[in-house]
Amino acid sequence: MVGIVQSASPFALWWLTPATVYALGLAFIAAIYIGFSVSDGRAHVIAVECVVAGVFVVIAAVGVTGSAWLLVAGLAGHGVKDWVQHRTGYVANMRWWPPFCAAVDFVVSGLLAVVILTGANLHG
Repeated sequence: MVGIVQSASPFALWWLTPATVYALGLAFIAAIYIGFSVSDGRAHVIAVECVVAGVFVVIAAVGVTGSAWLLVAGLAGHGVKDWVQHRTGYVANMRWWPPFCAAVDFVVSGLLAVVILTGANLHG
């Protein structure tokens, strides 16, 4: 359900292009892991999560004006990152979040791919 709501989020922020809204969502969900890493408290975990979040923020930023497929790839890639996080438990004390976030990421990336394939222009 959350993935469907997130997929429809451009309707709530009608003054922004859909690509901008999806990019903001990708950057936001990537940044959440920085908070989890700070909660974990280990310096190397914080450093790794900051770098990984930075990569997703760059993908999101390029996706605002570049190919919308970058947003699909970024969301799907974040879902894979969530899956790996869940399997490894790299960041401590967050058992429920990675599978939840992975499900949302995969739903949004799949629906966004369908929208792109139907010919929708996400850049306004």
